[in-house]
Amino acid sequence: MNRNPVIPYILVFVFGIVLVFFLSFKGLGDMKEVAKDKGEGKGGGKTEVAASNPEDIYKSTCIGCHGDQYQGGVGPSLKGTGLSKDEVKNILTNGKGTGMPSGLVKAEQIDAMAEWVSKLK
Repeated sequence: MNRNPVIPYILVFVFGIVLVFFLSFKGLGDMKEVAKDKGEGKGGGKTEVAASNPEDIYKSTCIGCHGDQYQGGVGPSLKGTGLSKDEVKNILTNGKGTGMPSGLVKAEQIDAMAEWVSKLK
């Protein structure tokens, strides 16, 4: 008796397609449940904790562009910029060009952050 060698491949293909559809519908059901939980304040919603000092603010919002040693990268170096506290405060408040967005630092923390950045050597 000769068996057709294509049959196992067809069975695996059909099983795979059925599995994809099953997991898609399962994911849709889970998505609705997660959305419902977030609306009620349960589950894995992230809570933000405000950083208290400029170093912590830097580590949470600035390190990606300005580097771990303030050396620059995507953004310019923050060491020895020669900018005054007011100039830094203006950049933090309004952004600068297309590279530095505004609003990364909360308004109540801008003064402390501007003083800290202006003193970096």
